[in-house]
Amino acid sequence: MSTTSAKVLLLCGSESDRATMEKAVSVLTELGIASRLEVASAHRSPKRVLELVDEGNRTGVAVFICGAGMAAHLAGVVAAHTIRPVIGIPLPGSALNGMDSLLSTVQMPKGIPVATMAIGDHGAVNAALLAAQILALNDPALGDKLQKRRSTAV
Repeated sequence: MSTTSAKVLLLCGSESDRATMEKAVSVLTELGIASRLEVASAHRSPKRVLELVDEGNRTGVAVFICGAGMAAHLAGVVAAHTIRPVIGIPLPGSALNGMDSLLSTVQMPKGIPVATMAIGDHGAVNAALLAAQILALNDPALGDKLQKRRSTAV
């Protein structure tokens, strides 16, 4: 799916993060929200990250979801280059089992907010749901889908 039609652009710092990020894509797809998942590292491919954010800003991406492990600067870099909501998913993978990612994602400087979810799969699902809630502010039908999903969740 091209960024042009994507309402949510998901970025993950490495290919090994894809499986967790696919959990967010699955929820977005279930809710009928167009999304796109890309691998782009704040450290290994910073130019690509900035190109994707710029493209998303120009083409109407409404929410960015970023998943990264270890130093986890991806969400912060994205947030520094957009005024659209950025949701960060700290990912496990280091000796600290994701705590380093959590602290890197949540400790943003004043003026550059990142909504930070739980570490790993639960965070990925909640990131997608938060993105949907943001979009539902202007889409009552999506709000109805979210309400139905929540009332039938176990």
